[in-house]
Amino acid sequence: MHAIVSKVMEVSGIKELNPVQQLAVENGLFGDQNMVVAAPTASGKTLIAEMAALKAVSEGRKVVYIVPLKALASEKFEEFREKYEPLGIKTAISVGDLDSNDPWLERYDIIITTSEKMDSLLRHGIDWAGQIGLVVVDEIHLLNDADRGPTLEIVLTRLKEVISPRILGLSATISNYEELAEWLKAKAVRSDYRPVKLYSGICHKKKVFLYPDIKKTLDSEDSLKELILDSIQKGKQSLVFISTRKNAEAAAEKMAGHIGEKLMTNEKRYLSGLSEKITDALEQPTRQCKKLSECMKSGVAFHHAGLVAKQRSIVEKAFREGMIKAIFATPTLAAGINMPAWRVIIRDLKRYSGWGGMDYLPVLEVWQMAGRAGRPKYDADGEAILMARDKAEAIFAWQNYILGEPEKITSRLGVEPILRMHALGLIANHVTMKKSHLHSFMNKTFYAHHYKDTALLGEKIEKVLDMLKDMGFIIIGDRNEKNGDFVIASDMNKDAKLEATRIGKRVAELYIDPVSAHWLLRCLKSERINGLDDFGLLHIICRCRELKPLLGVYRKDSAYINDIVLSEEGSFIEMPNEFDIEYDDFLRAVKTASMLKRWSGEASEESLLEDYNVTPGELRAKLDISDWLLYSMQELALILGSGHISKIRKLRIRLKYGIREELLPLVKLKGIGRIRSRMLFNSGFRSIDSLRKAPLESIERVLGGKLAESVKEQLGGMKEEKDGIEDFIEKSGRVE
Repeated sequence: MHAIVSKVMEVSGIKELNPVQQLAVENGLFGDQNMVVAAPTASGKTLIAEMAALKAVSEGRKVVYIVPLKALASEKFEEFREKYEPLGIKTAISVGDLDSNDPWLERYDIIITTSEKMDSLLRHGIDWAGQIGLVVVDEIHLLNDADRGPTLEIVLTRLKEVISPRILGLSATISNYEELAEWLKAKAVRSDYRPVKLYSGICHKKKVFLYPDIKKTLDSEDSLKELILDSIQKGKQSLVFISTRKNAEAAAEKMAGHIGEKLMTNEKRYLSGLSEKITDALEQPTRQCKKLSECMKSGVAFHHAGLVAKQRSIVEKAFREGMIKAIFATPTLAAGINMPAWRVIIRDLKRYSGWGGMDYLPVLEVWQMAGRAGRPKYDADGEAILMARDKAEAIFAWQNYILGEPEKITSRLGVEPILRMHALGLIANHVTMKKSHLHSFMNKTFYAHHYKDTALLGEKIEKVLDMLKDMGFIIIGDRNEKNGDFVIASDMNKDAKLEATRIGKRVAELYIDPVSAHWLLRCLKSERINGLDDFGLLHIICRCRELKPLLGVYRKDSAYINDIVLSEEGSFIEMPNEFDIEYDDFLRAVKTASMLKRWSGEASEESLLEDYNVTPGELRAKLDISDWLLYSMQELALILGSGHISKIRKLRIRLKYGIREELLPLVKLKGIGRIRSRMLFNSGFRSIDSLRKAPLESIERVLGGKLAESVKEQLGGMKEEKDGIEDFIEKSGRVE
């Protein structure tokens, strides 16, 4: 294996393995046993995965590299493609469409994906599953995450029990890494080595205490400002974690005036150009865009899920290049994106947690944020400073975050919505063909390994099976040998066969909650759907679990929300009594559907931010989920033979572009979105044929020269319209 080590080191530009990497090699990295490597952030765990991956590829096996976030998948894909494609190793990324088996992936050696996409690929019966020789799980401690953990757990259980590839888990430092390794039948490797020395501590009343023995006294009462300016004076950058988006933006704006005056002329010029790209990321910039643009001019940025992907990418790139001196971010930035800074400042140690009010952050999460301190290849050390608001919080932070141990990771699988979705997937794929098979499979999960309470898990599984049967997604029983009909078995019969119905199999492939699918089917079968308009369809999908959390309804909203309910009374499949517990959720769905309808009516992102407090990033996330639910509704309508497919498909395209129905023909053209299609329509170009017949000069007056020429070129390859928009709608299928 010496040749593989040498090749990885060569393409990575390193001369020797660090202690973590050497420890992994010594403990059998190139053997056949599974392995869990627990080490601090930025300790070089990715290189361990690369060495194992090259071994698997050299043996003619595929490598699946599972990451928690799409953004991290893109980052790994670019890194691996640049390093290994010159060696003839083909790298692919698959994170999108959850209703496809992506057959093209069979041609690739390393496949980077998310746990959700891998689960979907397995549900669609990928032909190359048996070729997988290695599965790398980056951030495997996220089994503890309530949103992403259960899917990762099911995927790992299915892989190890059905396909049996080698599994390499890369984890942050956690207390029960050995328990995790035991579940995977893996070799446990732990190291506290970090290539960049980390000094972590607290700041309270102008005093900074860094473990183990560094003390500093600040001059200013504004400790945060002084720490950031001190970093800049040293030629370094700061990453500041703040609990909410609103506060992160406010802190960035406040700091911009202090940092801007310290920039060099060339930096100001470069940042001015980037600030224009921030506003150009949207066709119509919002006040949030303008706020970020102004901050960027001063070498400051905020970073959170309210930004669109292009804006986040611009900020991250500028920070890596050293142009942005300080980023004010919500904790989501700590989840795996490669964004180190010399100094990390965690301003807020608490965050709002629903019914519990303000709670302290978990130790593991704080360590993940602190782990961003110190830039490998640039810094010899890094600082992570926790801001304490009072003496009690300072003592708590020192004892728990600086001297304490991270929490044990636990399984989040035992939640009913999670169990029913994955149980249906396992049954539909014939992984578990009997009740006893399903119970046996679930008894091999990390949940069963950790809690040891298989009786409680068994009760939950039986409840889920009854629910799936009642919804018509599975049949429990044995086939009659003579006619093939099912003989319904006793609910208590552990040997009863399990089989997904035709519609149950499709629901599993669509990757939505069976309860959501059942609701969509009820709506499609209802006579009331015949009279529903677009608002009615939107309200249907807003009642699905996938779109939660919905927009909140506050006291100031009461009047206009009630007006919508009265005016749209005929647009509801079901309307609960206002005294029912479901009524609040019903109203939240009304408000969310109203926002989506406004978007499809060509409302600007600025107006949605103003009226609904929905940022562009949040809007994009809601639109993506809405499209998927409408697509699922469309596919279920196909099975039912419903006549509403065209209406649903039109609404999907309108939501994608944010346009009224009259603009549907024009957005077929590449480069023509909601703004330009409206410009064309208002200038008299209301169809493809009208554009085809118009002289180039007329189109140039609306779109400009280059785009007008592009439109004319596209029109040359298009057939004359015969059926208006219907042909486009019918052929569109999934709107990508």
